[in-house]
Amino acid sequence: MAAMTKLEKACEDKGLKMTEQRRVIARVIADAEDHPDVETVYRRATAVDPRISIATVYRSLKLFEDVNVLVRHDFGEGRARYEETGDHHEHLIDIETGEVIEFMHQELETLKERVANELGYELVDHRLELYGRKLKS
Repeated sequence: MAAMTKLEKACEDKGLKMTEQRRVIARVIADAEDHPDVETVYRRATAVDPRISIATVYRSLKLFEDVNVLVRHDFGEGRARYEETGDHHEHLIDIETGEVIEFMHQELETLKERVANELGYELVDHRLELYGRKLKS
């Protein structure tokens, strides 16, 4: 049996019953180097276990999202994309290819905190998505 992923452990810690199909779906997300949509998760999961239905994928992703172990993103393409809850980072979305690039920039973090403080707020959460196209050389 494969070692338990951080995502599986987080699900168990939240009290979720982890069926074998949920474990496969959790592993697909944990192993993803991209931000897969439901259909991509389904395709990857059924490669491991062909008995997994698209409905099971939808239900599992919603359940993982509801207990805050999974983040759902809407990058304006008409489909949700998913990633594990984890280290804070921002996203730059290439509007021509759909590629999602994760980045962290300390000056930006400092600026967000300063803006919130100047407006009389404590920043407790945020989401920043940048959209662009690659510069032609």
